[in-house]
Amino acid sequence: MNLRAALDMMSKPKPKADPVPERVFTDCWTRQVLRPLEQFPGAADIRRETIMLMQTEALPEAFDPKCILYLDTETTGLAGGAGTVAFEVGLGRMTYGGFAITQLVMRDYPEERFLLDKVKEALNDVDVICTFNGRTFDVPLLRDRFLMNRMSPACLDKPHIDLLHIARRVFKLRLQRCRLTNLEEAVLGIPRSHDLPGSEVPQRYFDYLKTGEFSLLNDVLSHNEQDIASLCVLLSRMCAAYEQPETLLHGEDLYSMGVGLDRQRHTEEARRCWRLVTGGRMRAASQQQLARSYRRAGDRETARDVWLEMITRHEGGVQPYIELAKHYEHVERDPRTALEYTRRAMMLLAEPSLLTNQAVQETQNALQYRYARLRKKAAQAQKEG
Repeated sequence: MNLRAALDMMSKPKPKADPVPERVFTDCWTRQVLRPLEQFPGAADIRRETIMLMQTEALPEAFDPKCILYLDTETTGLAGGAGTVAFEVGLGRMTYGGFAITQLVMRDYPEERFLLDKVKEALNDVDVICTFNGRTFDVPLLRDRFLMNRMSPACLDKPHIDLLHIARRVFKLRLQRCRLTNLEEAVLGIPRSHDLPGSEVPQRYFDYLKTGEFSLLNDVLSHNEQDIASLCVLLSRMCAAYEQPETLLHGEDLYSMGVGLDRQRHTEEARRCWRLVTGGRMRAASQQQLARSYRRAGDRETARDVWLEMITRHEGGVQPYIELAKHYEHVERDPRTALEYTRRAMMLLAEPSLLTNQAVQETQNALQYRYARLRKKAAQAQKEG
């Protein structure tokens, strides 16, 4: 080839490369799992009346356990905020054939709208949402994502069962930390092995976006599937405990359940729990709660009998003596008996102890003041008698 031919070749325009085809997003990734009913004992028999013992938010009158949607999200961040996205949503429902779990994943951000469409479709077919901390995290996050995609979040306006708050009321005194994994091990007896920590979930998704390796999300999906299944099992177990509190093995749980029931004005159910605490370190506290419940209801004689039994069993330290002193002074108008219980309380509190502190000193001062006052009242009553 001569020089002119070479120059002619160089001057010719190079052919344009074929354009990269634009990626079209038409749906999100979906997986469905059906777990056997035997793994969820009692889930099909959950009663509205029992759940109403556990929370104040009303449920539909025509309540059906198959119309509870168990919901859990996996997100790009754990702190929430405008930049946090629910890249995976797990949904579970009881059916006649088993417990059906549907998992939705947006493989890239443009698929978020399709994921939300399917969440909306699932929510429109149920009456109640059940989550673990969903009232604070999952539902507000989804609401924000609906709004960011210019979609109505009205589908989220359902009665809500948040198991975190229900479980805390019963188990926090004993377990301290009420994470779902803690409850699985300590309450359900199903500890997890080789589970992906929740703190690592966001990074797994970011690594997937960089590499396109969907297998990086397998552990995330397994983690989420177990969360959804555990929600259903935990709700069933909580309902069974409220219906038969005698099945609870720990006095701390019975005491706490009673306190929660009492706060929600389920008085007889609360008293039943406290009566069931027949020993251990929570026995005295339960008897105190029981006596206060009767006193508050105006049944002062029964309250008195509870305090008398506590003294017979050497329970509660000085507190039952103080309560009986108040009772005999203000209810039965018997200052001499009130004076005797005050004297016995002072003697008990005067015993040497390594735990003497400001509270003990304040109690001693109050008892001395009460004793001096009751001596005057008893003397006056003796003169009048």
